[in-house]
Amino acid sequence: MSNIILIFVYLLLGVALQYVKWFPTNSYKLINKFVINVCLPALALYYIPKIQWDNKLLYLIGVAWIGFAISFFLFRFIGKKYGWSKKLIGCLIITAGLGNTSFLGFPIVNALYGSEGLKMAILVDQPGTFVLVSTLAIVVATMYSKDEISGGTIIKKVMLFPPFVCFLVSCVANILDLDFHDYIQFGLTKLGSLLTPLAIISVGLQLHFDSRSQHWKFLWIGLAYKLFIMPAILFVLYVFALKQSGLMIQVALIEAAMAPMIMASIVATSHGLKPRLSSMMIGFGIPISFVTLAFWYFVLQFLG
Repeated sequence: MSNIILIFVYLLLGVALQYVKWFPTNSYKLINKFVINVCLPALALYYIPKIQWDNKLLYLIGVAWIGFAISFFLFRFIGKKYGWSKKLIGCLIITAGLGNTSFLGFPIVNALYGSEGLKMAILVDQPGTFVLVSTLAIVVATMYSKDEISGGTIIKKVMLFPPFVCFLVSCVANILDLDFHDYIQFGLTKLGSLLTPLAIISVGLQLHFDSRSQHWKFLWIGLAYKLFIMPAILFVLYVFALKQSGLMIQVALIEAAMAPMIMASIVATSHGLKPRLSSMMIGFGIPISFVTLAFWYFVLQFLG
């Protein structure tokens, strides 16, 4: 519960800093760079070498990949049909397609399902959401941030993206059954622990409650997909179509219903994909998700 309270504290701190005259108005850009280039790689290097593979883990990993794939095709189709701008389409694909499966998902899953559930939540996040935000999210952000861009440029951008480089290093370490020295792991955990406060403060610095904003309609469309439509699709697929049940499926579906991912908002913002809407998806999505998560939790409990 304390972790969840801290999320709101950091968010309010970011909003409050907007009104501090001596605080740089564009400081969130520097914070975003630090989070992307330092905090996220540190988490990859710490967690991924420790993952033990099992085919059943595909149900957990599939949460992020299925959700992002549907988001891509859905918003691309709707956007073209109604003449949305490329930046708007890209923003919704990324922010609605990726869930906050780590520092929001971890404490919630731990509170609901204990340490066993937390182990499963890590597998939703690391091989799923984390890999996506390090690879395909960058591809989509690059594609929709400019009018014309070559495939080589996109590949180069992904291959030079620090979290992706560290992901590859971590995968090699996993395959070779290697891990870093305890002192290095200690440092990685300390750097990774900065992700939550810095990322949420960054969102707060960009959050503006403008009742006349043109983004409100798109905000509700994005949140409707992330908080209701996507978890409902996975619910039907896992529970009814594939006849799955148990703790693993409950954790997978709860993680599927998490609010939009803060790192996804940062990636979208850093590529100029509707920064205001990106921050609104987080600022409104997180508090609203506590209500929708309660709904999904009781649905899962009712169905056993």
